Amino acid sequence: MTAPNRATLWGRVLADELAKGGLEAVCIAPGSRSTPLTVTFAAHDDIDVYSHLDERSAAYFALGRARRTGEPTALVCTSGTAAANFHPAVIEADQARVPLLVLTADRPPELRDSGANQTVDQVKLYGDAVRWDAELPEPEPDERKVRSLRTTAVRALTETTGVPPGPVHLNCPFRKPLEPIDVPGDVPESFAETLAGGGRDGAFVETTAGERTLSDDQYRPLVRALADADRPLIVAGPADPVDLTRLEPADVVAVAERVGAPILADPLSGLRFGPHIGDDSADGPVYGGYDAYVDELPDPDVVVRFGASPTSKPLRHALRDANARQFLIDPAGDWREATFTATDLLAAAPGTVFDGLRERLEAEAGADATDSEIEAEWLAAFDDAERRHWEIRNEALTASALESEPFEGAILASVFSNAPNPATVFVSNSMPIRDADRFGRPRDAELTVLANRGASGIDGITSTALGAGSATDDPLVLVTGDLAFYHDSNGLLAVDRCDVDATIVLLDNDGGGIFHKLPIEEFDPPFTQQFKTPHSLEFDALGELYGLEFERVTPADFTAAYRRSLETAGTQVLAVEFDSEANHRRRDALAGRVTDAVASVLEDDAVDSSD
Repeated sequence: MTAPNRATLWGRVLADELAKGGLEAVCIAPGSRSTPLTVTFAAHDDIDVYSHLDERSAAYFALGRARRTGEPTALVCTSGTAAANFHPAVIEADQARVPLLVLTADRPPELRDSGANQTVDQVKLYGDAVRWDAELPEPEPDERKVRSLRTTAVRALTETTGVPPGPVHLNCPFRKPLEPIDVPGDVPESFAETLAGGGRDGAFVETTAGERTLSDDQYRPLVRALADADRPLIVAGPADPVDLTRLEPADVVAVAERVGAPILADPLSGLRFGPHIGDDSADGPVYGGYDAYVDELPDPDVVVRFGASPTSKPLRHALRDANARQFLIDPAGDWREATFTATDLLAAAPGTVFDGLRERLEAEAGADATDSEIEAEWLAAFDDAERRHWEIRNEALTASALESEPFEGAILASVFSNAPNPATVFVSNSMPIRDADRFGRPRDAELTVLANRGASGIDGITSTALGAGSATDDPLVLVTGDLAFYHDSNGLLAVDRCDVDATIVLLDNDGGGIFHKLPIEEFDPPFTQQFKTPHSLEFDALGELYGLEFERVTPADFTAAYRRSLETAGTQVLAVEFDSEANHRRRDALAGRVTDAVASVLEDDAVDSSD
């Protein structure tokens, strides 16, 4: 490989090696110092380029694409504060284990700490939020340096999908000229004939990554505990992107059915929706209504947990208070259980654990899950509670009920029950993800449900969703609150620039409705102005600004409007207005009705079983 100058050579070698290593997409924000990278990526046939005007939106778009695929997406920016604007997305990628490759262009090292324009210290800029970081050597047609560059590129890409996956940072200093201007003698033509200049057929270094598995001896306590349990339980928390692509729901279901264990599946787990759900979603083994009734059920005696901490606070508290042996499965051996009540940490990939469990339990003599009267009552209690839960929810979510009592949860229920099969559904933080957990009924449909639950911020929501949508031909649905929508409104530019269509469901309650759940609500002032922060913004103008179709719909008319949008090309914003305080009261009242009804059903069952 040759080039008109050494900066261009560096850009070409880096892009060439990343493409050979499997990189398929890069998000680029404009800037001068990053010219060698931008020009090379823009001309590369094997890498899709997504152009963004704003670094923060670019970073979240890349995050969304990597989250959807489980494969790394690269980021490119110029020097200075541009790189700092990547930081929020890097933090989310770290916490949520999303593979991200961050390439920050920089000025020559001698300009640091000199007052030079647009020059900041970018070495280790992201601290311990990255899995690995390195500063590339300054460009030079030196064989050893270029071999180092190729090796570093492959190593960086590999580290993004290591154990655990996450962001990697390469700082890339360049000297002028930055453009592909011919500098005679800068890069000898003979350099292309060297190993460094030509590279290898395929990646310069082939990396084989294994998975952590359990030995037969390490399986034995888990198999024995499940086989002996009267009230076993499986809890599937939010899935890591890589695990989402490697875990077979059928294996989890097979284990659950073998031992008689209900599966409490977070909407982000990859198990609440899919072909493994039976025709009657209220008849197990996957349950979604547990947030309302888990406190009413007996404690489990054995729990198997995987994924991040569940969205549901009642479930987290129930696990905290349960007097049970709890096996926590994590591929990195990290402790992701903030109540500190798990008893066993299994450092292995969930997919391999359940595959091995399935084989071993099927081989266990007499391991029939339903031969115990206690186990049958345990499953029946979940079936009854789940069925009653959805009956009451459905009564409150009808169009006629919503005419008199508008309710945000009804919108989430409709989003999931009417989403196309397949579809990608991205849900914002604060109340939308909590309502998704409460009202997203398990369904036999391939819905990929995503959210930024690593650090759980509301920044970059729109950009992350559009990035996820760019990675698939599936229809994209984004459910967002008004503050998150405002926070990332410039991310809407990607709809046109990156050619992504979506149905955007905007829940507009004029401020931070989630703060009504906190004790600070009783202190006003400062509650209204400093916490709820009403803004009185009319978002209609964003439709005209970004070329979107903007429609205000009532809660009772939402489902019809939502179905029309899903059948219409382009991007539509469906804005639904709510009173946050009234909505909070209705949510609490409905939760109370469900809890009381489930408690009554369980009490009747207990009386019947004692007769």
